[in-house]
Amino acid sequence: MLGSDLDAVVRGNVERVREQVAAACEAARRSVGDVTLVGVSKYVGPPETAALVRAGCTVLGESRPQLLWSKAEAPEVFGLPIQWRMIGHLQRNKVDRTVSVAAAIDSVDSLRLLKAVNDAAAAAGKTMAVLLEVNESGDAEKHGFAADDLPAMLGELGAYRNVQVEGLMTMAAREGDRDTARHNFAALRELRDRVATPNLPLRELSMGMSGDFHEAILEGSTMVRIGSALWEGVL
Repeated sequence: MLGSDLDAVVRGNVERVREQVAAACEAARRSVGDVTLVGVSKYVGPPETAALVRAGCTVLGESRPQLLWSKAEAPEVFGLPIQWRMIGHLQRNKVDRTVSVAAAIDSVDSLRLLKAVNDAAAAAGKTMAVLLEVNESGDAEKHGFAADDLPAMLGELGAYRNVQVEGLMTMAAREGDRDTARHNFAALRELRDRVATPNLPLRELSMGMSGDFHEAILEGSTMVRIGSALWEGVL
């Protein structure tokens, strides 16, 4: 696809998704400014990623660290005003380089990973923004803290001085409809409300993807991770 055609298609997709986000916010009686659109770029290469940024979507999520590293350094992308967020499972041996590239890691799913991120951030002389991934659906194939384990785990955060825990992340059950997804999202919001404190408000709730972000916004999502809906007509 030629550059001008690519830009037009991606811009139209971004506008349509933003309209849908705005409609969900209106239904939830929330401000559209309360919800961040995270464009998931794992499906495409650097030219398409650059087109997404030109369309005004500058918060981007990658689920594979190697793709994040290579894409951030690609000539078409390097230097663009992108906030990269790591949204997929991250192995500890890939933490150092990811910390050097990403603005946030949204998929911290264990204390061992949290410690590795903290240590890498300390070595880099920075504080790393993170979200804690919660396996709210209980799917055996999904990563994340068990909801019942989260309160005790939060009591250990004082040992990690180079991470800033901004909130929680979850995915809806793999098997289930929109009602199931909404139930999962409501459960994460209720969990956050139970465990948050003035010193750890956990303001961010990253939940909702292309097929269920309306339900997520109704249940309080502050970040929706949208991939396939942004690439219609491109892939």
